[in-house]
Amino acid sequence: MKTSIATVSISGTLGEKLEAIAAAGFDGVEIFENDFLTFDASPRDVGNMVRDAGLEITLFQPFRDFEGMPEPQRSRAFDRAERKFDIMQELGTDLMLVCSNISPISLGGIDRAADDFRELGERAAKRGLRVGYEALAWGRHINDHRDAWEIVRRADHPNIGLILDSFHTLSRKIDVNSIRSIPGDRIFIVQLADAPLIDMDLLYWSRHFRNMPGEGDLPVVAFMRAVAATGYNGPLSLEIFNDQFRGGAPKLVSNDGHRSLIHLMDRVRREEPGIAIASKAMPDRAEVSGVEFIEFATSQREAQTLSKLLRMMGFRAFARHKSKAVTLFRQGAINLVVNTEHEGFAHSTFAVHGTSAYAMGLKVGDAAAALKRAQALDAVPFEQAVGPGELNIPAIRGTGEGLIYFIDDKSELARVWDIEFEPMQDENPPVDAALTRIDHVAQTMRSDELPSALLFYTSIFDLAKTPQVDIPDPSGLVRSQVVESSDGSLRITLNGAENRKTLAGHFMAESFGSAIQHLAFATDDIFATAEALAENGLQPLQIPRNYYDDVEARFGLEPALADRLRAHNILYDQDADGEYFQLYSPVFGEGFFFEIVERRGNYRGYGAPNAPFRIAAQKRHMKPEGIPTR
Repeated sequence: MKTSIATVSISGTLGEKLEAIAAAGFDGVEIFENDFLTFDASPRDVGNMVRDAGLEITLFQPFRDFEGMPEPQRSRAFDRAERKFDIMQELGTDLMLVCSNISPISLGGIDRAADDFRELGERAAKRGLRVGYEALAWGRHINDHRDAWEIVRRADHPNIGLILDSFHTLSRKIDVNSIRSIPGDRIFIVQLADAPLIDMDLLYWSRHFRNMPGEGDLPVVAFMRAVAATGYNGPLSLEIFNDQFRGGAPKLVSNDGHRSLIHLMDRVRREEPGIAIASKAMPDRAEVSGVEFIEFATSQREAQTLSKLLRMMGFRAFARHKSKAVTLFRQGAINLVVNTEHEGFAHSTFAVHGTSAYAMGLKVGDAAAALKRAQALDAVPFEQAVGPGELNIPAIRGTGEGLIYFIDDKSELARVWDIEFEPMQDENPPVDAALTRIDHVAQTMRSDELPSALLFYTSIFDLAKTPQVDIPDPSGLVRSQVVESSDGSLRITLNGAENRKTLAGHFMAESFGSAIQHLAFATDDIFATAEALAENGLQPLQIPRNYYDDVEARFGLEPALADRLRAHNILYDQDADGEYFQLYSPVFGEGFFFEIVERRGNYRGYGAPNAPFRIAAQKRHMKPEGIPTR
């Protein structure tokens, strides 16, 4: 199927929009009338611009307040349509969208509307044009695609067809299976949009909160499965009204849109195996069994401070790369790589972002298949020169200018630490803190980039997203959402910063967009871990006594437990399924930090109620020199 996007979906001038849409790989574009009217060029010139960009015009839209009008408005509606037909022929497109009437003077009646469209079809046919009818969710008389189809059916004209829009159907909770009985050749185009579930006026919801398929909460896959069952094989087009998208980067929004359509059709192909669907063949979403490593880019001087912090947390220098200035620190199943190379991507990352956790290696079932799927979904592969005896580890560029490597057990990649590294003797090893694995990785970005990151992870990997949570910072809100595997082997918290005064926003501004802001390590006994950290000389983030008085009263804790929490600066949360304990390192640099957690029972959260207290404490204790010493 051909892919298309409406110009209203992205920001910029019409020329900038066309450039971004073409670069993202779309086949066509819907010309939104306002974009055309505000552009200082003739319709013929605009049409040539589109074709010069390698695109086709799939639709000219919208034409409003047409069917069921009384005279003299009815005659004027046909005159207006003829003027739009003139423009369409100049543009070089044959399809116009007519949305259902919202005028207060419009008259109801299926037959009346069908008669109007039959006449319009005759006029369109004389010019070799087609007209598609769409039911707006807030239409005065027609707000259901079933009624719109009945009008098209009764009009019974080959140049009049139906336009389906997922938002208008799903926002009104109309049964999508009703689409399956519509002949596919009578559907002229399908427009797609998702949206978060918000209880508000339909028009306002539609005009401000639409997003790409897979970024919201609507059952767009079920909608598209029903469309596929009709035999429809025309364009799939995105019509996204979103304030953030209209103020965001055209390239990012266009790329996300193209990825969302590819991912959507892949899901439909897998869930409707009996239906032939023209979609890009690719492996299934990659199953992730954990984080194999996190890599830091730093300098030799700053590596000393970072290494000191890692040792205080119980990590020991385990191995050194055979040919590069790279050291492996290990504890339990946690591998942290410190890269101080003077050239290559890590060095460039340090030059831009400073010391940062810029790459993560994910353990997947099949590294080659994961890379193939990522590339099919428009992810950018990453390669750099491989030295003698080194492995070529499959990788892609991730969010925040970072990297994601793929490691599996079915190839030589499973032996990367033996092949590329030599064991080293730690002459003065720290006390082991009994950290077992990486519990979760926290990435920070601008709030308008959050939907893009969610789509990136959930389309490439077998991950599900949790509901969005607002985290109060003393200086504003941080929007947080999690993507995680079903067994919890991979958890990534995605935090969208609203402004640079928040701790997350400060980290973004000072690190120039570096993505990973903190790493959370798991332990089976946080109190034993806290004692080991103290023995190693680590002073944890200091939490006020008032917090513990409140926690003891709020959860009805035994005084002895509350005292232990207070003594070690451990935060606490619980829900119906279990308990959660959190301990934080001091802040490193401009906002990076480590967290240690213990989960008891089936607690699946991330201690969100504690975030305001943690953030306030971090802001109080941030110092330019970073890590306090013994």
